[in-house]
Amino acid sequence: MTEADVEAVSTIRVSGWKAAYAGILPRSYLDRMTVEADTRQRREHFTGVKNGTANLVAVGAGGGVVGWACHGPCRGPGTSTTTTGELHALYVQPSRIGSGIGRTLLEAVHAQALAHGFDTQSLWVLADNTTARRFYERAGYVADGAARADDYDGVSVPELRYRRAL
Repeated sequence: MTEADVEAVSTIRVSGWKAAYAGILPRSYLDRMTVEADTRQRREHFTGVKNGTANLVAVGAGGGVVGWACHGPCRGPGTSTTTTGELHALYVQPSRIGSGIGRTLLEAVHAQALAHGFDTQSLWVLADNTTARRFYERAGYVADGAARADDYDGVSVPELRYRRAL
């Protein structure tokens, strides 16, 4: 990913959230999401301290960005080890879901994680996002029993942690 890809990544991320999380997250939260605000946030993150984080994009036949993945060391208390990486995000243009882009991005994440010395990969997924959970389970991820919840407009939304050996 380059800085020139940031707006395209934000477009994919916002449309991905609105498509994948409809009925899971409060509509009020999703309605407030904008590509412009996400682009500003993504640009700050992209130009800020990396801390080992890598951003990958998938480019379609026409040359445009059609998917994005972000990974690096585990974040949060009790999750960091020197050999466990974390998939922070993976989004595909909603109209391209099911075309193999997500699988290709995930394989690239695994290859990079291995090259950086990680032997295990973890990720957090919304408990009610059954489509994503099936996708990760088909890729060899297993829920490890860890759970947490994030607040979205006063609604507590549970997440589950998944892991897989690389």
